[in-house]
Amino acid sequence: MNNVLRAIALTLAAAALFIGCEKKEDLPLVAIANYGPLKDLELSLEGLKAELRESGFRDGETVRISVVDIAFDHALIPQTIANLKNSNPKVMVVVSTPLAQFARGKILDIPLVFHAITDPVAAGLLKDRGMAGGNITGSSDKQNLEILLGFAKDILPEAKVIGLMCLSSDSNDAALLAMMEKAAPSFGLSVLSIAVDQLRDIPVRMQEFRDRVDFIYVGASGLHAAMPSIAAAASKMHIPVLDSEEQSVRDGLALGSFGVNYESVGRNAGKLVVKILQGIAVADLPPIFPAAQDHRCFVNKKLANKFGIRIPDKAIVVE
Repeated sequence: MNNVLRAIALTLAAAALFIGCEKKEDLPLVAIANYGPLKDLELSLEGLKAELRESGFRDGETVRISVVDIAFDHALIPQTIANLKNSNPKVMVVVSTPLAQFARGKILDIPLVFHAITDPVAAGLLKDRGMAGGNITGSSDKQNLEILLGFAKDILPEAKVIGLMCLSSDSNDAALLAMMEKAAPSFGLSVLSIAVDQLRDIPVRMQEFRDRVDFIYVGASGLHAAMPSIAAAASKMHIPVLDSEEQSVRDGLALGSFGVNYESVGRNAGKLVVKILQGIAVADLPPIFPAAQDHRCFVNKKLANKFGIRIPDKAIVVE
């Protein structure tokens, strides 16, 4: 009798497992194409998942979440987007400008949510910053440059020239340059920009900043993959580096950061994904831009002492 009961129990357990697998496969899929293993992008994806979870969309229970990372390799973009499309997602999240631009041109029948893009209009994703573009909307990481430059002048009051390195393949960098050139004069600053085609060229191109700039700024860009090289070259020339990412400050690569909190950027994307999963049309979901409270300021104490800089009261000090 015990053997019969045991056999029945095993049969029921196997059936439950089979049914559970079927149900899991039927869950709506959120497909995410990520640009690469950057700390800020990781934080933003954590924010996105947290927003989904808190809204009742738990991975493996009420939704499936699939993340594919191209590790900054643009050659992988076409196949990655094609594979994600073939997985029949309910919504596709495209992180970074190159991925979003490719998906925008190839996918017309799946809701797209761009993520961590500075200027979606300049990137050709939207026609109007206040409206979705067909099947695409998203979350921008566009920061308030006026607040940033005020912070820069606070800690470097004698500064006159900003050094800005721009990756030629990244429209985020082009948008940042245009915004910086517009905002800088109000703070008595000018911009010296240097274009870079490949990350491996950075150590050589950085030398063009020598004795010509008072600090170097690195925005939300693919350049972050080469922050150690930027920081090393700047240190040899005794030029402070400011960054949009707090992790560079924590790692001792940048003097300070005043940028968008990427967990908030991710949560903004998550809010849009939740509404799409709830059945709201993409066309009815305007893109979300960071608010003032989404920005945070960090200063590295060791580098502040090296450059003789007074740390502002509003800054979070990194020992």
